[in-house]
Amino acid sequence: MQGEEILLEVSHVNKKFPVKKQRLHAISDVSFALHKGELLGIVGESGCGKSTLAKMLVGSLPVSSGKMELSGVDYAALKGKEKRAFRRKIQMVFQDPLSSFSPRMKIGTYLAEPRRNYDKVSKQQAFAEAEQLLEKVGLPRDFLVRYPHELSGGQLQRVAIARALAIHPELLICDEATGALDVSIQNQIAKLLVELVREQNMGCIFIGHDLALVRSVTQRIAVMYLGRIVELLDSEDLEVSCRHPYTKALLNSVFDVYCDQNEEIQLLQGEPPSPLQMPDGCPFAPRCPKCTEKCRRQIPVLRTIADGHDVACHYAM
Repeated sequence: MQGEEILLEVSHVNKKFPVKKQRLHAISDVSFALHKGELLGIVGESGCGKSTLAKMLVGSLPVSSGKMELSGVDYAALKGKEKRAFRRKIQMVFQDPLSSFSPRMKIGTYLAEPRRNYDKVSKQQAFAEAEQLLEKVGLPRDFLVRYPHELSGGQLQRVAIARALAIHPELLICDEATGALDVSIQNQIAKLLVELVREQNMGCIFIGHDLALVRSVTQRIAVMYLGRIVELLDSEDLEVSCRHPYTKALLNSVFDVYCDQNEEIQLLQGEPPSPLQMPDGCPFAPRCPKCTEKCRRQIPVLRTIADGHDVACHYAM
């Protein structure tokens, strides 16, 4: 369960990219908080801004406006040595683990590097800690002398998680960390993350496409659409309490093994508007079956409709 202490607070964050003479609105007015010991899921279709938000949170992409505070420090405004020292508090695990490995570097060197780089520990101590990290993620010690191409995708992802934990971060960001893995391996990695977050008492943002998987491992879910958070609620209440039409459309896309084979599938019609030409009103209005004139004219703000439940819809109650 999540603690009471807020670890990360994101306030009205925006990201715009210049495209010729226009502005591409990648992230628009995103605000949320993450507590210590909490896993927060972020879901949404491709192009909604999940990965862009992750890159801003980890510090590899500057924000256009807004604040991001980790343990009370606005780290987006840090520079130089302060920024480098602060980066150890936030680590990221990517979708394709192989792309984050050097093919010439053995797993032991890969795991020992963060401690030697940040804390200047001896090689012997760093490799001893690397062995402990492998055990923590359920891998044998002899993996230290192996190369990345000798490991499977699931094993590599475990090593990537171990490396992220090497310098004891306060915040772990997993950007589609299970997307390229087999279903059975996805479940193992997800359970491992839940155990590690609880054990380390850190915060974790779990970004994914698989709504069922994200719901099963997180305490809360933020649903994104076209760069905005349109709904934020407890994961266990998602199916019965969601109020935004887009969230309901995502739920309709999750099929049960025992579902009625004759039941008509409700498809979401149309495509999201271009982020270069944002509509005046609700970004979901062109695809929403309940759209009104108010929706086309006025952007709905993210508001609280129940305890722990926020939604950006004019008609959500």
